[in-house]
Formats: sequence, structure tokens, C-alpha cells
Amino acid sequence: MIEIKFRGRGGQGAVVASEILGRAFFLEGKYPQSFSLFGSERRGAPVFGFLRVDDQPILLKCQIKHPDQVVLFDLSLADENEISQELKPDGILLVNTSREIGFFEGWRKFKIGLIHASAIAREVGLGDTFNTAMLGAYVRLTNLIRMEALTEAIRSMAPSKVEKNIEAAVEAYKQTKIYGAKEPNPQ
Repeated sequence: MIEIKFRGRGGQGAVVASEILGRAFFLEGKYPQSFSLFGSERRGAPVFGFLRVDDQPILLKCQIKHPDQVVLFDLSLADENEISQELKPDGILLVNTSREIGFFEGWRKFKIGLIHASAIAREVGLGDTFNTAMLGAYVRLTNLIRMEALTEAIRSMAPSKVEKNIEAAVEAYKQTKIYGAKEPNPQ
């Protein structure tokens, strides 16, 4: 089973991203379970989306405390220690950022994907909602599903601007920078 946590802010599309990705996994013959955690906060408040994926029906009905993968929409929602304690040791981290890999030295024990998804979304005309760009980067980083499954899921679930959302996903797929896990320096 793969457990994924999406960390974002209201309006960025993190919760919808978990649902679209769940649909893409379903189209690939997997069993997804998607749920979210947020209060009655306003736009910009922290929100969390969760997704479990397995080859068999999922019977678990609990939160995901230590995910295999984290999709981080906003760097201000996580510090180095928090991610390091939350993400499993062989975890995968996808970050929306304009920064280079040197900034993330403390997270180099994980496989990391860096993408400036928010910039891509603005460039294609999606404004501040960049969830589909993050999903395109996710497909490239993990190689767990085909891009065709993601675009089909976007077509069936995107509330508006379907073609622009697909364009953002494809462009992010092309631009994602991937860094393998780095062994810690010997002491």
C-alpha cells in the first residue's frame, strides 16, 4: 500500500489533487481511498489531502501519520524536522518551489522532486490553483501511473479549464527536477 499526504492551503487545490490522483490510480486498476482534513477555514488556511492506493480493496479507516510520499504545495507549511519525522525513511517528497536543491539539504535523504508548479499554472492561465501541475510532476517523479491516466482523470474531474489543467500537468511533467536520496555524510 502507498500512503500519500498532500499539504497545501485553501484555494491551491491540494484536496482536489488527492481526488484526481485517486481517480488516475483507479483508471490504472488500483484501489484508491481519498480523504481530507480541514476545518471551516477561509481561503489560504492549511488543508491536508490524503490518498491511499493498493492492489486490493482498502479497509483502513484512519489518518495517515507516516506517509510514503508527501506532496508539498507550500513550503511555509512544513519545516525540515517535521517532514523528516513524518515521511517514511525511503519516502518521496514533491515540492512546489522556485528554489534549487541546495536549499533542501536536510531533506536529501529522500527522493525529491522540485517543480515551480505555481508559476506554470499562472503561465497557462490557471491563476493560483496549481494542483494539476503538481500532479504532472508527481507522475514524472514516481512513475507509478501513466500520464494518459492522469489526463483522463483531469478530463473527468477538473471543475473548469480542463485543457489548461492538462497543459499545466504536461508542462510540469517536462520541467520536474528529480534528485535521488543522498546518503548521510559519515561522521
